[in-house]
Amino acid sequence: MAKLIVTTSTDPFARGLDYLYGVRSLALNAEMIDVVEDIDKRIPLCIWIGEHIDGVNQQLEKYLQACHSCFHPWEQPAIEIFAAPLAQSLGIDALCNLQTNPITILIDVGRVVPEDWLLLVVHEYAHAHAGYPGHHEQFARSLAHLCLGLGIPPLTWQPDRESNLRFYPDCRATENPLAFWYGK
Repeated sequence: MAKLIVTTSTDPFARGLDYLYGVRSLALNAEMIDVVEDIDKRIPLCIWIGEHIDGVNQQLEKYLQACHSCFHPWEQPAIEIFAAPLAQSLGIDALCNLQTNPITILIDVGRVVPEDWLLLVVHEYAHAHAGYPGHHEQFARSLAHLCLGLGIPPLTWQPDRESNLRFYPDCRATENPLAFWYGK
């Protein structure tokens, strides 16, 4: 499992804050994880992260390994995966940073119900497997392969397939994306 080593502190707030700064360094740009900038809101959020993030990341790692299992070892890209509260202004549930080595997938687990976390990982893994951004034919082939391997219904052909690929597989949104990160 990928491990983001950011602190030796046992204090939950310090661990959580260090974790957030660590995942910020893996995002496409630091502003994509903006909760560290709100002094009042970050204290309870950092404490929750410091106490619970290892378990969340272990679950995401299981989903990542399930995706890897759909491909031969030589076809598996080097990927690390972490949960991160992405800026609400972005309007995205996850991202795949192809500029890091290994490739980094950040999943905002607060934006979708836990039962759909695998679907987010599948979508971002398809980006990593395709090797370049966008919802193009190589991405569609990688996504279809993952869907078949994991028993997820593949997207059927549609006239505006590329825009439909942006949101496939469908994930159920939560009412308040930050509530998860506060332990609610």
